[in-house]
Amino acid sequence: MAEVTSTDFGQQVAIRVADERDLAALAGLRRAWLEERLGYPVEDPGFEAAFAQWWRVELPRRTFWLAEVGSPRSGYTAVGSINVLEIVHMPRPGARGGRIGHVGNAFVLASFADRGVPAALLDAVVEHARARRYRRLLLAPTAGSAPFYRRAGFVPAGDGFLVLEPDHG
Repeated sequence: MAEVTSTDFGQQVAIRVADERDLAALAGLRRAWLEERLGYPVEDPGFEAAFAQWWRVELPRRTFWLAEVGSPRSGYTAVGSINVLEIVHMPRPGARGGRIGHVGNAFVLASFADRGVPAALLDAVVEHARARRYRRLLLAPTAGSAPFYRRAGFVPAGDGFLVLEPDHG
């Protein structure tokens, strides 16, 4: 578990791999992502169940990280998440397939976006990519997030994608 100290309030932000117990927190962050962008609540009583079903389908090939603030005594609150879809290339004669990771669904609550949380989440992803020996990390950033990823070492890869070679980033 990686930790980052917030400069604003001295809060500890813990970054960890999410598991089944985190479904409600991840669904809540996904809902918050949309509602922050729209500026109003979205009524969808079946969303959490749909999210849980999607999670279970994706879990064998995705790793999810959760950023939380709090303590064991007071409890934890989810403030951000990110995931990586692992893509395993088919082997061919004379060469074995390699792996790449597709970074997706990165989101940090606006009140934590300037506290080092996005960078801590991305650091966890890059470390995972190195440990899994990915050839590349690929992502399709929004216009607003592209500068953040470029500062982290991602470079343009055509068609709106950015790429990072984890051993060289």
